[in-house]
Amino acid sequence: MSMHTEWISFEQNGTKHRLYAARPERAKAPLPVVLVIQELWGTDDHILDLTERFARAGYLAVAPDLYAVGGQRPESLTEERIEQIKRFLDTLAPPAWHDPVAREEALEKQPEELREILRVTFTDLFAYLGKLPELLERIQAATAFLADHEWSRDQKIASIGFCMGGALSIMLAASEPKLAGAVNFYGRMPVSKEQVAAIQCPIRGFFGELDPKITSLVPEFEQAMSEANKSFTYNVYEGAHHGFLNDTRGGYHVEASRDAWKETIYFFHKVLS
Repeated sequence: MSMHTEWISFEQNGTKHRLYAARPERAKAPLPVVLVIQELWGTDDHILDLTERFARAGYLAVAPDLYAVGGQRPESLTEERIEQIKRFLDTLAPPAWHDPVAREEALEKQPEELREILRVTFTDLFAYLGKLPELLERIQAATAFLADHEWSRDQKIASIGFCMGGALSIMLAASEPKLAGAVNFYGRMPVSKEQVAAIQCPIRGFFGELDPKITSLVPEFEQAMSEANKSFTYNVYEGAHHGFLNDTRGGYHVEASRDAWKETIYFFHKVLS
C-alpha cells in the first residue's frame, strides 16, 4: 500500500508540539483517527511502525512526540540518547533498572563519557513516569489540533497506548468525553472511581500473564467499570510478559501479538465506524 507519512508541527494554546502522521496515499479526507500513544521510549521505530500499521488499516494514524517540549526534544531525550539507554538497560535484568546499587555497578563498567550521558538520560527519561498529567496535556493538545485538521475534521478519534502510553490512553478517556474508544496495552489501570465515572467510551485492554504488577490491577478496574455500567473487556495472555507486542524487544510474544492485533483492529472498526 502506498502511504503518506510526515512529521507535523503545530501550535496549541501558545505551545509548540509535533506528531507523526500516516495515512493511505489514495484515501480521501477526512478519515477517522487512531491516536497512538508512545511507550516510555518515545516515538521510536516501534511506535512509528505501529502508526503506519494502523494507517494501512484505513485510518489517519498519529503519534504525538510527548518529549518534544516546545516542538523540539531536549538533548538528553533525543532518539540517539534513548537508544543508548535502551542498549545499556538490555544488559541488566529488569528488576535492576530501578535498583540504584545494581545500576551504578553496571554504569561504572561503561566508558566515563558514556557513563555520564547514560545517567542524565536515565534520570530525565524515567522522571516522566511521575509526570503523566503533564504528558496528558500534550496528548489533549494533539486531539484539539486533530479536531479541526483537514484530514480529521469532525471525525471520531480513538486512542491506543503501550506501557506508559496505555495508562495515558485510559487517562485520556477519563478526560475527553468525545473519545470514541481507548485501548491499553500493558499499562497501569486507574483505580480511582472518579476517573472511572468520567469515562464515556468503551475500553479494551491487553495484558501479559507474566506481568503481575500491571495485570493484578485489572480485576479492580473491571469491577469499578462494571459497577458504573461502563464497557470494559480485556485479555490476559498466558506466557506473555510486559511489552509482548513490541517486536524490537526481548519480551515479544508472537501468539499473543497476533491475537491482540486482530482484536484491536476489530475494536477500532466498531468504535470508529
